[in-house]
Amino acid sequence: MQLSNADARRIFIARQGLSQPRGRLDKAGLLALIEAIGFVQVDSIATVERAHHHILFARNPGYRREHLTALLEKDGALFEHWTHDAAIIPSAFYPYWKHRFAQARERLAERWRSWHENGFESYVDHVLERVRREGRLMARDFEQDPETGKRPPGGWWNWHPEKTALEYHWRTGTFAIAAREGFQKVYDLAERVIPAGPYAGEVDRAAFVDWACASALERLGFATHGEIAAFWDLVSPEEAKRWVAENAHRLEPVSIGLADGSRARASHAFAGAREAFDALPAPPSRLRVLSPFDPLLRDRNRAERLFGFNYRIEVFVPAPKRVYGYYVFPILEGDRMVGRIDMKADRKTGTLDVRRLWLEKGVRGSAGRLDALDAELARIARFAGVERTVYLDGWRGD
Repeated sequence: MQLSNADARRIFIARQGLSQPRGRLDKAGLLALIEAIGFVQVDSIATVERAHHHILFARNPGYRREHLTALLEKDGALFEHWTHDAAIIPSAFYPYWKHRFAQARERLAERWRSWHENGFESYVDHVLERVRREGRLMARDFEQDPETGKRPPGGWWNWHPEKTALEYHWRTGTFAIAAREGFQKVYDLAERVIPAGPYAGEVDRAAFVDWACASALERLGFATHGEIAAFWDLVSPEEAKRWVAENAHRLEPVSIGLADGSRARASHAFAGAREAFDALPAPPSRLRVLSPFDPLLRDRNRAERLFGFNYRIEVFVPAPKRVYGYYVFPILEGDRMVGRIDMKADRKTGTLDVRRLWLEKGVRGSAGRLDALDAELARIARFAGVERTVYLDGWRGD
């Protein structure tokens, strides 16, 4: 199978939920959307809106935050755990995550024990007993030193032993995130958070690897074995490569046209996928500002190959060395990445402040495109809870 670059972009955009029609999105529709794209990354930065809300809003402006909260905290239809980073995941996938829990038990115990050399196991046992006895607890419920009555210095870089133990129990599946207050995790026993069916479900290693690879390829449309392994970050590239070889009868080779016109990239797709690919809709032509953590761009190298768009988050880059800015948002128009924008919601002034716009090489700042951007920013401003958009001096780079 040969896919032009335009077809490859169309397929990937559709598989990542960005070709859905706008309209009302109820709770069931939201769950179906998250199941279709696989997961939604969670991040604490709220320059405009937190990443998980922005990701879902970009796919459907009818998204409502309260529906996500209900699915997570009331219905148990979603849970929080780790893919390549912290993410919201359908609870139907929970049995497969038990293999990640087992990996974490092997990897984390030794590493985190070195953080707190004096009796780390006693902290693990103590935290487990308190949560089992008292129910939902947060890290701050453990922060007061029983001898001094004081709280230790805060910050993610300075976890106290009980916080480390809470995270250990979460990463290894004993605890689950029952809710969030602000952005702080509320921990409880997984058996009290995850619905009985998924919690009790078990799959063997072979079934786990098959699901991890097949479900990744389904959501990517086409992929190399490395891209398959990276999607969930559940299996190694070697396991994915072996899965491809063992399932050659289910797959067919596909040649992917690249954005720069260089030699096509060899990938894999499910056998007979051409008909399904041809049925996928073109993305809407409207302009959309995406979250820096949008799954369309999570694999930076794949995004550059398909869209010719070199994108990196510069949060951890020292300010003098940043090319663009602290938290810059990519812009999708139809099936093209056309630019990036630096903006911030100032809730004190009620404004969405646009600091700078960069358009990609060859993309004109036409009146029509800027009007479309203005309309998109007005939608984002309303979603972020501010009243209007303000373009700051020099926003065009003059």
